[in-house]
Amino acid sequence: MSQETIYCPAIFLTAPASNQGKTTITAALARYFTKQGKVVRVFKTGPDYLDPQILAQASKQPVEQLDIWMAGDDYCQDRLYQAAQVADLILVEGAMGMFDGDPSSADLAARFGIPMAIVMDVKGMAQTAAALATGLANFRDDVSVTGLIANRCGSERHAELIRDALPESLPLLATLKRDEEVTLPERHLGLVQAEEVADELEVRFEAAVDWLQQSNDLGLLRLPEAVAFHPAQQDYSQPPAKQSLQGKTIAVAKDAAFSFIYDANLNALKSLGANIVFFSPLKDASLPPADGLWLPGGYPELHAKALSENTAMRTALQAFFATGKPILAECGGMLYSLEELTDLEGHCYPMLGILPGQGAMRGKRGCQGMQTAVIPQGDIRGHAHHRSRSENTPEPVGHGRRQRHPAPGEAIYQQQGLTASYLHLFFPSNLEAVAALFSGVKSLEESA
Repeated sequence: MSQETIYCPAIFLTAPASNQGKTTITAALARYFTKQGKVVRVFKTGPDYLDPQILAQASKQPVEQLDIWMAGDDYCQDRLYQAAQVADLILVEGAMGMFDGDPSSADLAARFGIPMAIVMDVKGMAQTAAALATGLANFRDDVSVTGLIANRCGSERHAELIRDALPESLPLLATLKRDEEVTLPERHLGLVQAEEVADELEVRFEAAVDWLQQSNDLGLLRLPEAVAFHPAQQDYSQPPAKQSLQGKTIAVAKDAAFSFIYDANLNALKSLGANIVFFSPLKDASLPPADGLWLPGGYPELHAKALSENTAMRTALQAFFATGKPILAECGGMLYSLEELTDLEGHCYPMLGILPGQGAMRGKRGCQGMQTAVIPQGDIRGHAHHRSRSENTPEPVGHGRRQRHPAPGEAIYQQQGLTASYLHLFFPSNLEAVAALFSGVKSLEESA
């Protein structure tokens, strides 16, 4: 592909806080412009599995994560550049509040020159919404804000009060009434997985398009200004110099219980030369022939009984473990690897037993945050997000290194070929370490 600067319309959806309606509005915009015949590429800021599933269905295009700390500046630049070559519009959905985190959504938007639109739930306020938006827009000189999207706006009079209080430089892009028909369903770790409610989502997307078109302010329905996207130093869609997984097959668990899979991770394995095959621990009775396994995160606690009762698959995975071939088990995959798992209702079920210990859900209390997995094969960045605990596990080979806190992060276990942890790894952060891990290499010295 061309290595020249590419210009593509782009907008970054941000908010003063979480739960303002960013995902709903991003999905609605993606579907609206897709229905206009536009190719819409959507990105999600930060580590997130569930929102991208929703946004991918809305846009009918793959959705990738952008995070400067987890992925690296050059990686984010490359993904935006590659998208700009095929897209008519790029949408980026922020995480949490506009300036929350380090790096924040504002940092990402400023780095790549993408203008931001502020999504705000304005229920219970009027002129104050304008004051908050104006403050956000002027908090930093390196961030460009194109306007305010007033979500859950009660009436035209309500909208008028906000509109009149905004400066001319910060227009009201849309005024959207509260509408339960377009609200996206949720679960204890976030939104429900798209494939579970695919038909319902289609109804909500179509309702959301009507919802947008009924806004008293329609500035949001015009393509934004084009942004210049520049080539990165590395093309991450191309294979690296070392084809460390050339000729190897990696089997990936993928079903309703295991679906926390970054497309970027699959692409990373492919770029290393691996062939990827999928299997279902819920439904399949055997494993496909493979040189390595990846048990990603998901919701095994919601399917613990079915996973336990699929004894043929449990036996197959136990046999694979006995060969000493590499297995990566992340979060839900680690819970599946333990001897037992207790679900949210307190029912206890036998699991694989390839890692000593028991796992149990613990309601609303949990752990989350950015961490680096420090393992003998090399450091791989990622994050933790779980509401369960594990106990009676073996001595870890190491712990995650937290982004900002000196306390040890999540424990990391290695037994035979198994590497297991609560951490969700972002493979592009260290392709060589990932290649070593799935090649069965035990340490950096061995891979050198």
